[in-house]
Amino acid sequence: MTTANSDTKFKLREKVDKIVNLFLGFSILIAFATLLALVFDILNDGWKWFDWQFINSYPSRKPEIAGIKAALFGTMWVMSITALLSIPIGVCTALYLEMFADDTRFNRFIKLNISNLAGVPSIIYGIIGMAVFVEFFQMGRVILAGSLTMTLLILPIIIIASQEAIKQVPSYYLDAALALGSTKWQAVVKVIIPQAIPGIVSGFILAMSRAIGESAPMIAISALVYITFLPEGPLDRFTVMPIQIYNWISQPQDDFRGIAAAGIILLLIMLLSLNSFAIFLRDYFQKRN
Repeated sequence: MTTANSDTKFKLREKVDKIVNLFLGFSILIAFATLLALVFDILNDGWKWFDWQFINSYPSRKPEIAGIKAALFGTMWVMSITALLSIPIGVCTALYLEMFADDTRFNRFIKLNISNLAGVPSIIYGIIGMAVFVEFFQMGRVILAGSLTMTLLILPIIIIASQEAIKQVPSYYLDAALALGSTKWQAVVKVIIPQAIPGIVSGFILAMSRAIGESAPMIAISALVYITFLPEGPLDRFTVMPIQIYNWISQPQDDFRGIAAAGIILLLIMLLSLNSFAIFLRDYFQKRN
């Protein structure tokens, strides 16, 4: 009787596993089909507008001569400064919390709040950047203020990714380095960081990919959608690609929707390039280690 019950329960679990697997596969299929439909629709609307003239032209009220040059360079400026600020701050914070900070209630509180900050809506960071950098520090609506705001946005993501990468390094690596006479700082710099680089780099580039597509903080900081000049420094006014795309979509002419689709294509190319670069770097450092 016991054997029969066990067989019945085993068959029931097999049926449940099959149902769950089918449900998960169907969910993936729906998500993938939806993504393909969106990409096909964007390519269908924007491919005929996607050419060198579009990339190398400034915005215009005439869709046939409108381009994304100013927004493209503004995005590159903002992302470059954001990267320079967020990499050292994020990695150093993660190293301190994981390798040097004592396991006190205060430090646990800091780690918990960093995790909470990663889920804060991006518009909140835009409001903070507007209040602190634009108004309090009197920077104005310039590239530097936008970059500092985006740094605040992606710092929790970089810190968490770096912490997880450091945790993945086996503890005996540190123990062996200390046993050979290294100081803790030497062991961290020469042993732990090289082993954690693949995860740190992947987390950073994925955070940058999120930052490129964020429009809410940039609307609060930039508030400019019609710029016919290229920024020459971090204290110049600017606009970014998500804002420019949103502006084109809001125009009444149908041709501007095709221009917006072309902008989305360029943004997707940049995002896919960054993600591919992250995969390449991760594989490169894994093979090297």
